[in-house]
Amino acid sequence: MGGFGRKAYEFLSELGLGARNPGCYVNGAWTGGGPVVASLNPADNQVIAEVMEASIQDYEEGLRACAEAAKIWMQVPAPKRGEIVRQIGEALRAKLQYLGRLVSLEMGKILPEGIGEVQEIIDMCDYAVGLSRQLNGSVIPSERPNHMMLEVWNPLGIVGVITAFNFPCAVLGWNACIALVCGNCVVWKGAPTTPLVTIAMTEIVAGVLEKNNLPGAIFTSFCGGAEIGQAIACDTRIPLVSFTGSSKVGMMVQQNVNRRFAGQRCTTCRRLLLHESIYHTVLDQLVEVYKQVKIGDPLEKGTLLGPLHTPTSKENFVKGIQAIKEQGGKFLFGGSVVESEGNFVQPTIVEISSNAPVVKEELFGPVLYVMKFQTLNEAIEINNSVPQGLSSSIFTRRPEVIFKWIGPHGSDCGIINVNIPTNGAEIGGAFGGEKATGGGREAGSDSWKQYMRRATCTINYGSELPLAQGINFG
Repeated sequence: MGGFGRKAYEFLSELGLGARNPGCYVNGAWTGGGPVVASLNPADNQVIAEVMEASIQDYEEGLRACAEAAKIWMQVPAPKRGEIVRQIGEALRAKLQYLGRLVSLEMGKILPEGIGEVQEIIDMCDYAVGLSRQLNGSVIPSERPNHMMLEVWNPLGIVGVITAFNFPCAVLGWNACIALVCGNCVVWKGAPTTPLVTIAMTEIVAGVLEKNNLPGAIFTSFCGGAEIGQAIACDTRIPLVSFTGSSKVGMMVQQNVNRRFAGQRCTTCRRLLLHESIYHTVLDQLVEVYKQVKIGDPLEKGTLLGPLHTPTSKENFVKGIQAIKEQGGKFLFGGSVVESEGNFVQPTIVEISSNAPVVKEELFGPVLYVMKFQTLNEAIEINNSVPQGLSSSIFTRRPEVIFKWIGPHGSDCGIINVNIPTNGAEIGGAFGGEKATGGGREAGSDSWKQYMRRATCTINYGSELPLAQGINFG
């Protein structure tokens, strides 16, 4: 049963986890007819606990129940739905430290980031509660006498959420909190390598639904691999699917969901562009800072860099380093794995051409590419030269540079920052990218409109039947 008996793992029982856990929540009950898999601690690659994954039969049973629950949930008034989400936020607050520790343990990010990830869901719950009273439509002037035009927003029914290991629960929060207050049921497939986070999160949501005598199928979750993800992507009962992961897999999901699709930290700075006048000064300082980065157990205080998530991630890092060498990259710091039981690698700084193919690929490791530029236009051209387009940032005090950067001839990313890092997006803004990084939006602003269907309604309250555009058939 792995290392579940370790003293360091005692807190897991506070989250409803045991040595072996059913991995799918279907029709208000826990089950799991698929293979048994082990959840590993990336710091030492030892087993934490085991999980019974979902089978396709489990999936079908879950979707049938979810479709029936959707008929009930969409009839609940939106403010009442908001109250349920408020209670979910309160339940998460009560387990914040435990859940944050689990995220750090199973995923590998440092503890403050693990706790911060759970806090982000709590914040999304708070946001969604207010939103539940503001799902407003419009009254539109009609050109016909005694007519009224209304824009009404109605639930889609079911929203599918497929999340990645790097944010094993926060991305669920971005989607589920909004989807639920909009009147949709949620079907969640968590990352196959973080099943304990999926189970613990579901336990909390399920407890709130049960306490309020609501169908458990309103929130259906599965631990599983590509087979379950493919089923969600191809299921016509699910009109909207949010996918988070690599661009390659995202494109596959997109093709299966009628061109609707929404990587450790997905907004981590990958390329650092420095003006030639400050290039060497900044680079020397950066190397000195990297020398001070503490690598180690993500649960230990002071650790700044935990392990990569899986042994495969470490292998991909090694392959990426080789590709960088072959393409002329000059290593200024790092570039090696750390010999240990875990999946640790060195934080790495590389001087490389912006045209190198490896720069345009997703490596999913702590590698920073550094490049020199002379003009703003050149920097923008380099910024926009990759297939991805999630997050970007510029540091400047010049207003004309700021407004060019955020304007039509500036960055082509979905997130365009000024004088702050590329990561750490706030929930109040819409989160999402452009180009190969998506097109959809999650979290704040008017992202909620993606989780509902818009209906334009024209009501004739008069006694005649005039046509639009003044048409008269005589």
